[in-house]
Amino acid sequence: MLDNLLAVIREENLSEQLYHSLVGLEIEEQRIDQHGRLSRQPHPSKLGSRTFHPYLQTDFTETQLEVITDPNPNIGGTLDQLDTLQTVVYRSLEGDDRIWPLSMPPVMDPDDLKFVAGHFDRPAIRPYREYLLKKYGIQHGCLTGVHVNYSLPDPVIHRLYSHYTKEFESLVGFKNALYFRITQNFVRYQWLLTYLFGASPIAEKGFFETVPDALKRPVRSIRNSRYGFVNFPQEQVTYASLPAHLTQLQHLIDNGTYFSAHEFYGPVRLKGQGNARDFLTGGIQYLELRDFDNTPFTANGVSRHALYFLKIFMIYLLTRDLPDDLNAALDAARDQNQAVALENPLAPTQYQAAGERVFKEMRAMADQLQAHTEQWSVIDDLEEVLMHPELTPAAKLMEHVEQDSLMTYGQAVARRWYHERLGTDQLLPRLKQLSDHAQRFVLVAMQDGIRFFQVRDEDGEDLLMFTFDGVTQVLQDRDTKVADPDKRLRQLFPDLPPLPAPLHY
Repeated sequence: MLDNLLAVIREENLSEQLYHSLVGLEIEEQRIDQHGRLSRQPHPSKLGSRTFHPYLQTDFTETQLEVITDPNPNIGGTLDQLDTLQTVVYRSLEGDDRIWPLSMPPVMDPDDLKFVAGHFDRPAIRPYREYLLKKYGIQHGCLTGVHVNYSLPDPVIHRLYSHYTKEFESLVGFKNALYFRITQNFVRYQWLLTYLFGASPIAEKGFFETVPDALKRPVRSIRNSRYGFVNFPQEQVTYASLPAHLTQLQHLIDNGTYFSAHEFYGPVRLKGQGNARDFLTGGIQYLELRDFDNTPFTANGVSRHALYFLKIFMIYLLTRDLPDDLNAALDAARDQNQAVALENPLAPTQYQAAGERVFKEMRAMADQLQAHTEQWSVIDDLEEVLMHPELTPAAKLMEHVEQDSLMTYGQAVARRWYHERLGTDQLLPRLKQLSDHAQRFVLVAMQDGIRFFQVRDEDGEDLLMFTFDGVTQVLQDRDTKVADPDKRLRQLFPDLPPLPAPLHY
């Protein structure tokens, strides 16, 4: 199935379009106070309701923000929007709140756990949250991470399909085959991403009631291990085939093992349909990749290098043939990922030789696809990390461990990020080409939950597009020079709900 896919991509000159597949980000992060404790402040009152906000949400805890970008074919564009959204977050924080830079939460004592359990202001999903509390515990839900949403360009899928019409009866079936091949290969090579980007070597006091023996020393990634943000071992979902995956997932939901599909915490989620039954007919629209720990080495929570590498790595996964004994390979891959997640972060991985083979194959692929200098550079850089474990994020974090804790480091990073964000001359530095009043207008629009896009007309003039509930308003810079941006935005979008009433804890 899908034989000679790399050759077809070359024949159709699709490598450039593939490299510009769409990437969107969901960055989870905890709010803390200036002492490093989970915040006691409510969700920022300047932000629009979480019932509809496209960019800024919360998850299991009220202190856990989720920053969501639009999909973008360019990593630079994705990161620019993420940077702007992060700045909006910082300019909306209240009290002495900061952003915790790590996936593992800060120290949590019984008062913290009681506060997290007792404060949750989203009534619509309270039953689900109470279910998770009872099943997994409070600490499990306080973990954070980076989710990458990945989708292939539709024109690429159509061009490829023309070569495989005899093998697939429909475009939907072909598209599902492409996406699920990526999915299966992602599971097979998840261990490599855990090695390269794992950044949760230790847990702070209060996370485990009893520290597991395997975690009595630092590891590469607690979050990606069996002690992290995963389902119970007996409740895993197979990736052996698309029908088997969907059938098992639906069965776990139907019999009450999972509350809903949201409870599936596998390394890849299929996205784009309302329920598992619809994927075979409606098709997979994109993949949610869930392997990445938050990194404290960039103020956005995810590294540019990781995303540039992921772009070329996903093409590798797409073009990589599956083994004959796939079930055995997938089982072995889960064991590999567990082993790597629990390795000493300062030591070479036991799978270094396998990693070297992956990079050799990636180089051969990149050569056939006439990769750009940028793509070769990121392959070189990450292969260097494979050969030198001291360059991995987990190893670099070990330099900052004091008395088996990263609290001092985490607070210092949070403090630095806070002052760097709020100490800039520009309100929104990534939009510095806009006037001060336009930046203020955009900031308030994003706080309110209005989508913002910047485009240029045929004369090269900047146009500002604001969208809410299917209505789009296009403004020029001069149109944003108003005394009260929120009032003007509500005139442009009369159906925009009012800001939620401020809460007081």
